[in-house]
Amino acid sequence: MSENLKRTPLYHIHKKLGARLVEFGGWEMPVQYSGIIDEHLTVRSNAGLFDLSHMGEIEIRGPGALPLIQKLITNDAARKLVDGQVLYTPMCNAHGGIVDDLLVYRFTQDRYTLVVNASNIEKDFEWICAHNDTDAKVENRSDETVLIALQGRNSPEILQELADVDLASIKYYWFTKGEIAGIPTIISRTGYTGEVGFELYVDANRGEDLWNAIYEAAITIGGKPVGLGARDTLRLEARLCLYGNDIDETTTPLEAGLRWTVSFDKGDFIGRDALIKQRNEGIKRRLSGFQMLDRSIARSHYAAYRDDRFLGEVTSGAPSPSLKCNIGLAYLPIEQSKINAKIEIEIRGKRHPAKIVRTPFYKPS
Repeated sequence: MSENLKRTPLYHIHKKLGARLVEFGGWEMPVQYSGIIDEHLTVRSNAGLFDLSHMGEIEIRGPGALPLIQKLITNDAARKLVDGQVLYTPMCNAHGGIVDDLLVYRFTQDRYTLVVNASNIEKDFEWICAHNDTDAKVENRSDETVLIALQGRNSPEILQELADVDLASIKYYWFTKGEIAGIPTIISRTGYTGEVGFELYVDANRGEDLWNAIYEAAITIGGKPVGLGARDTLRLEARLCLYGNDIDETTTPLEAGLRWTVSFDKGDFIGRDALIKQRNEGIKRRLSGFQMLDRSIARSHYAAYRDDRFLGEVTSGAPSPSLKCNIGLAYLPIEQSKINAKIEIEIRGKRHPAKIVRTPFYKPS
């Protein structure tokens, strides 16, 4: 493993817990502790604790903050956000390709935080600064922040024992300031697993204290620490896109099934003209979900076919611990992406049967 990898402030905790560490987006991160399937099913049935401190936090403030954000993102922060609310959105280039997908947190009308993907922190910061013509103040707060997620049906019960605020009052995609185990924390009702859960932002120098407090409370009722392996299978079951796999600068929000994040009527934003053109002409391909019809596992970059016609490549694929079958996503031509249509995935020179299915693959009961 490269000696130049970054480590989160919780790295030594993962080592102590016996995590298997891997390279991910320039970081040395825990991929699993007790095992991917075990951790996955624990989140679905109980609760899992994640270190997401590799993610980036970019603060934008001042009178020009909202105009800059409106220019950068496809969604409408002016119409859809009030203080204490969170917005999911792509950020596109002039061709409609996705520079990144991110969360926008509104603290006040003049103060926002963008939470961006770990591998894109520097790229996004430079992109934002390059398009800042409003004199907004842009600061990279990533190194000052620890991000911990607690996800799963028992997460509200676990966290409420430690919190000084009523967690039930926090609606989905809203946040508040409070204390967890006496530690000042931004408590966000968001997540990347398809389950109820919270994402917690804390000063980096209190991250270890926060992790330890939640860890002790979680393991008491059977919760576990969870690595990136189960995070990936959980998000895939929920059909949540992974940047660099399912979306990137060669894909658009319309193709990726993110049409609902594009507000064409809000005014100008980067990529609007290209996306309007694509909308009017109609998309030629769609990010589609499929299920393998045998025991084979589709992986990223495997080719998809129908009747010897190449259709596209798998973007994400894995066994589904919840559904006990193998699933995946691929960009397929519109006419080849109807539900229940049969395709084949080429795996090590042999083609295996699959069918197009509705997504998300999994919905919590």
